[in-house]
Amino acid sequence: MDIEAEQILAVITSYILPFARLSGFLMVLTVISSRSISPRFRLLLALAITVIVVPTIPEFDQQKTMLTSGIDKESVTILTAKGWLLVIEQTLIGIALGFVSRLLMETFVIGGQIIAMQSGLGFASLVDPANGNSVPALGQFFLMMTSLMFLSVDGHLLMIRLVVESFTSFPIGSSYSISEMFYQLVHWARWIFAAAILMALVSMASLLIVNLTFGVMTRAAPQINIFAVGFPLTLVAGLILVWSNLNYFTPHFYRQLDRANELMCNMVNLQC
Repeated sequence: MDIEAEQILAVITSYILPFARLSGFLMVLTVISSRSISPRFRLLLALAITVIVVPTIPEFDQQKTMLTSGIDKESVTILTAKGWLLVIEQTLIGIALGFVSRLLMETFVIGGQIIAMQSGLGFASLVDPANGNSVPALGQFFLMMTSLMFLSVDGHLLMIRLVVESFTSFPIGSSYSISEMFYQLVHWARWIFAAAILMALVSMASLLIVNLTFGVMTRAAPQINIFAVGFPLTLVAGLILVWSNLNYFTPHFYRQLDRANELMCNMVNLQC
């Protein structure tokens, strides 16, 4: 059996292009993309998933048939300009899909920051290990809770499965516009602020009432040092509100996770 170099390159391309989408996805997937996770681990994980997934892709069967039968079929390889464009395209698709998980986490970080700024808890800040920036401690607390819940419900496995299934619903080289995919991502990203405000709405309204009460006290008794009295009471009220609202944290997370999964399905034309 004669095997030409073009046929071998075609089979190699059938692995490189899925690897580009998976590596781009894992590069920005929440928790896995943290700075505490070695890039070498993400690379090996993407390579392992690629080796497992590629034989199930319909395009791989075509390349295998061409290799074994010796059919002279024109194919795109990574040594051509079109091949490099496909690699970049698949990487951007993977980044867009993985960025959905980051937006999911940022919803609760923003909600925690809103509560922290309203209650005075924003003075306490921690370094976010994922981004390397200083964020309010309450936002970091919400981020840790969301990350643990995301891992406990196998959210990372669910998103990896959606990316694997996208090779069937959104095959490599499809005519579907990537700009439409990014438009859906940006359109959904603006709703994370609405979801964050909805999560912090009860605390915001309660703290507003507390501040109005201090304003009435200042007018009734101007000799009271409102900063010495009001600031610690606002902190205590903020902590009590955060503790009382933790029961509603889980429903918010599940609703936002369902929206994120629905967005990923719409981006790759999957029926969820």
